[in-house]
Amino acid sequence: MSVLTVAHDEGTGISVRDHDIELFRYTYAPDTPQLESPKPFLHPIRTRAGHVVSLFRPHDHVWHKGIAWSLPVVDDENFWGGPTYVQGRSYVQLANDGSQRHREIEHCGAYDDAVRFAHRLDWITQGGVRMFEERRALSARVASGDTWVLTFETAMTNVTSAPISIGSPTTRGRENAGYGGLFWRGPRAFTDGTAISPAGSGPGGAMRGQRHEWMAYAGKHDGVDAESVIAVVDDSANPQHPPQWFVRTEEFACINPAPFFSEELAVAPGETVTFRYAVGIADAAAPRAAEIAALARSVLVDGRDPGHLEPGRAAVR
Repeated sequence: MSVLTVAHDEGTGISVRDHDIELFRYTYAPDTPQLESPKPFLHPIRTRAGHVVSLFRPHDHVWHKGIAWSLPVVDDENFWGGPTYVQGRSYVQLANDGSQRHREIEHCGAYDDAVRFAHRLDWITQGGVRMFEERRALSARVASGDTWVLTFETAMTNVTSAPISIGSPTTRGRENAGYGGLFWRGPRAFTDGTAISPAGSGPGGAMRGQRHEWMAYAGKHDGVDAESVIAVVDDSANPQHPPQWFVRTEEFACINPAPFFSEELAVAPGETVTFRYAVGIADAAAPRAAEIAALARSVLVDGRDPGHLEPGRAAVR
């Protein structure tokens, strides 16, 4: 019997609780300004002890929202929010901030040892063009006494009559700025924390662009004597596995497995591309990062829902 429960705020979002702790809220129909590219997001996100490990709409990047599937370069459209990188002009505010619009829920509830939620979305440009139809599924389950695991999977189908290229500011000319994809923004207190990979640990700037199966972040909380670890694991079937990682410890805390970091991925008309991730969230310190990643990986491998999204690959160019 699952210790997790789910509450559905009809037409807005869901909340998942571990007894009296709300582990996360997933807002699938936000009231976000167009400039910030309206999209579903997870925030707040908490550990099993109740410590918040996400940040919403920070003043430096108001389009950062906890954990969100965000893409800054989709052809010439921006589904990230804010200005677009234009080579030779730096960041320019254009009328291209698109929306990920919730369409319908497929299922929502607690099953066996997990909570599962799936819905369909449309990706629509600021000019009103529908580019992708998406099916997205999330699940949450307790993996150990101090760790729970979120899985996130998405299947995006090109509904236009032309190929669509997904990239990053780096593919458009900005060095070492290959962000885009599943993006986690950490609390202010996590600034100058520790980034950890299978190869070691250190500041984010030194690890940005490296390829690894997983990446973790360890930070300390303000106000309480506590630390937390976030470990993100890339599915082996994902395009460009193992991905390059966009990670920061300096200025702010973030982790992002970035499959479009340095190469654009082309999705043909009618083609579906699929990505799948697991995120381990633990009341723990940096030395346990590999253990937390292993727990998340085990859920990714063994915890597939009966109707999980089949892996799909598109051409990289």
